[in-house]
Order: sequence, then C-alpha cells, then structure tokens
Amino acid sequence: MRWTLPNILTLLRLLAAPGVAIIFLILPRPYADWVALILFVTAAITDWLDGYLARLWQQGSRFGAMLDPIADKAMVVIALATLMGIFGFQTLLILPVAAILFREVFVSGLREFLGDTAGTLKVTILAKWKTTVQMIAIAVLFSYGVFEHHFVMNSLGMSPEIVAQVFAGEIDDDFNLVALSEWANRAYSGGLILLWLAAALTVATGADYLVKAMPHLREDRHD
Repeated sequence: MRWTLPNILTLLRLLAAPGVAIIFLILPRPYADWVALILFVTAAITDWLDGYLARLWQQGSRFGAMLDPIADKAMVVIALATLMGIFGFQTLLILPVAAILFREVFVSGLREFLGDTAGTLKVTILAKWKTTVQMIAIAVLFSYGVFEHHFVMNSLGMSPEIVAQVFAGEIDDDFNLVALSEWANRAYSGGLILLWLAAALTVATGADYLVKAMPHLREDRHD
C-alpha cells in the first residue's frame, strides 16, 4: 500500500461518509445542513480528483482501485440514509432510494461471488454517469434543508397571516421569504427528479452487470 495523494483523498472520502450523518447529532440545523452539504460536495469532488491525479501522475494502485468504489458506495448509502431521516418515509423518495440500495447490495454480492472472475464486471461509462447523477441528486436534496431552515428562522415569530401577506405582496419581503421558499421547492423537486434518474441508471447498470455475469453463474459451466 502506497500513501500517494490520490489514495489519501480516497481514504478521506471514506472517512467523510459517516461524518455526513454524524454532523446532525453534533450541530443544530441549519448549521448541520450547511456542513453536511459542504462535506458531501467536497467528498464528491475528490471522487473525480483522486482518479484524475492517479492517471496524471501514474499512481494507480491496487489499494486505490479497491478503496475507491467502497468510498463511493459508503458516501451514497450513508447520505441516502441521512436524507431519509430528514424527509421521512415519503413514497417519491423511498422508491428510488430502495432501488439504489438494492442494486448496490446486489452488485457487491455478485462481485464477491464471482471472486477472481469479478473483472468481468468492469466499471462502465454508464456506471460512472450513474454515480455522478447520484452525487448531484443527493447534494441538491441536502441544499433543500438549508433553504427550508433559513425560511423557518427568517419567519420565526411571524403569524401565518403575516407570512401569507408577504407571499401575496401586501407586505415587503424584507427577509427573502419568497425567494427562500422558491429555492427550497426547486431543490426538493429537482433533487427528486435527479434521484429518480439516478435510480433508473442504477437499475440499468445492475441489469447490465447481471447479463455479463450470467455465463459464470450457470450450473452446467465447466472450467
């Protein structure tokens, strides 16, 4: 194992994965939402950066190749679990989350079963797009918490009638309630759309891996 910068970045991304959830136990919201968003986006950037640097400096290693997909899956799985805690069990959220988690577990088990022949399931371009869309969707959904809680804080002490008058344009919007509400809605809707797209790509890549693995799963196969 070599402690190259790409490997260190990958390890830091793995360690950041539980931090996205733990931060909600340490800080109140919306500070926790801000820290989780920044931590997740930074970790997602290292996903691209460590691979780029490894290729640029020719520092690819078996340790990095092993750790990179584990770090990616840890980031996605823990972040999705955290989002479920924030949003609750909403149908539009739980269905794509369940599809993504099922695929990750299934493909990981498939690779473990194939052992030495797991090289058959090499990461495809579509799988890389899947990971990218997953990361963006999760980041957008985390940003919802930022807008939502700033809206709550800015409207603290206001009666529902006053808030309604602000939205109706009858009272000056000195606390940017309308803008915060609009951005929260956009983050929620956009995040869900991206998450469903990520789920579709996730299922498609899972099916592709299964098809590639089928020749190695037949009972009548002779080595």
